[in-house]
Amino acid sequence: MDALTALHNRVSMPRLAGPAPTREQQEALFQAALRAPDHARLRPWRFLVLEGQGLERLGELFAAAALARTGDPNAVDVLRAPSLPQRAPMIIIAISSPVAHPKVPEIEQDMSCAVAVGNMLVAAHALGLGAVWRTGEPAYDPLIRDGLGLQAHEKIVAYLYVGQSMTPDRVAPELVSRDFFRRWPES
Repeated sequence: MDALTALHNRVSMPRLAGPAPTREQQEALFQAALRAPDHARLRPWRFLVLEGQGLERLGELFAAAALARTGDPNAVDVLRAPSLPQRAPMIIIAISSPVAHPKVPEIEQDMSCAVAVGNMLVAAHALGLGAVWRTGEPAYDPLIRDGLGLQAHEKIVAYLYVGQSMTPDRVAPELVSRDFFRRWPES
């Protein structure tokens, strides 16, 4: 698939199944991430790749965090939490890891990490894989951050769920560019 076709037709695929991407497909995703714009070549990101037991351990972290939030072991969020990472055969956790730099503010480095995730989403589509970017409370919870080994200055930008789409015929919505783009100054 050519680059413009992949960009114009990519949609999030929230219903995923196994198998996980092959090692070759994974490497293609990783290389796409590493091509993200990166002011001063700081490489302000790192990624955790989870499959199998890693997904189970992430589910345990999600459950512990939900229990800490609710205090109720029978709360729906606590009971549901262990299954959340099982919605895909592989999750890539994108972590912004900013580097102190006099000309590159932290927000630019966070955006670089976000673009790396976007690149992987488009690459997954081009490879015929399904993928969806998730965040929510698990991206911001300190218990989960600690459990994953994040340092104080790091943040989770995305949980990128990747696998085989269970709805491969999902179509990108039609958007009209003039609804979002304007010439400035207008004449």
